[in-house]
Amino acid sequence: MRWYGSKFDTVTLKQIRQVAGVTGVITTLYDMPAGEKWTREAIQQMKSEVNASGLHISGIESVNVHEDIKTGSRSRDKYIENYIETLENLGKEDIHLVCYNFMPVFDWTRSELARMRDDGSTVLAYNQADIDKIVPEEMFASIADDMNGTVMPGWEPERMAKVKELFEEYKDIDEEKLFGNLKYFLKAIMPVCNKYDIKMAIHPDDPAWSVFGLPRIIINKKNILRMMNMVNDVHNGVTFCSGSYGTNRENDLPDMIRSLKGRIHFAHVRNLRFNSDSDFEEAAHLSSDGSFDMYEIMKALYDTGFSGPIRPDHGRMIWDESAMPGYGLYDRALGASYLNGLWEAIKKNNKTI
Repeated sequence: MRWYGSKFDTVTLKQIRQVAGVTGVITTLYDMPAGEKWTREAIQQMKSEVNASGLHISGIESVNVHEDIKTGSRSRDKYIENYIETLENLGKEDIHLVCYNFMPVFDWTRSELARMRDDGSTVLAYNQADIDKIVPEEMFASIADDMNGTVMPGWEPERMAKVKELFEEYKDIDEEKLFGNLKYFLKAIMPVCNKYDIKMAIHPDDPAWSVFGLPRIIINKKNILRMMNMVNDVHNGVTFCSGSYGTNRENDLPDMIRSLKGRIHFAHVRNLRFNSDSDFEEAAHLSSDGSFDMYEIMKALYDTGFSGPIRPDHGRMIWDESAMPGYGLYDRALGASYLNGLWEAIKKNNKTI
């Protein structure tokens, strides 16, 4: 399960440790600004806290990429050097998986953080018509009241204060330039990834189309294959997030998984319910509660020999819990149990064939 650290998360390591089948966490130095170097001491402290709970660190989500790297500005090499040193320090501390994204400005976009469902739970939701009415600089203000007093990843107040400046930086950046900047970054970090066996797992853009006119490239099978082929190294891989790729209903999720065999290093498995092609909301992980066949997604991972960490993703807010939207304890624990059940059934069924 994802854990944001004891200073930021309402969910504790003790609680996560009690979820059957969960043995590790995906975590990060949540208060570390993008572009700054992670020291070994800070990594050791994070690792010691997790280990003391009886869990282990399965990977890092995220070591954020500075916007100057994404835009290809003249200062990008400085931030890439910091990133390389961070990866080296993680490798020395026996951490070998890093999830990251290359999304301009916004890490993810939702129009609502607490849409009420018929069962009384609340969920993250997206409605294109509502997004179209929002001025980008006012995006944070439109959802701030629904954060339950937490600071959500990608929506830190100091970051949102610079939205107008960031949009200016991207005015001449199209998809081709963004692909070129991603290639430059990946070629620079692959040597340290090979040295320490660090698997870089790029997270898809969420939703999987342009928002506010910003370019988005990690959105479909064609683009992911292009990304892997332009830096053809096993350490250049993906985080397969069913909920992010699944926002585009043209994406065949099980087929994508099979096409990426050997290069999926990390999986976020969650469900969405579509009310229309431009309006969707997070659902319980159960197939029947949403629009995805969760069995087929898990089976595709199993059939391709996937052996990395799988975590439940955005959960509903249920049972009167107040937590970071999408990251409460209860529904994610139910999701973890459901995914473990699917995996056990697939594994046992495979043995009888």
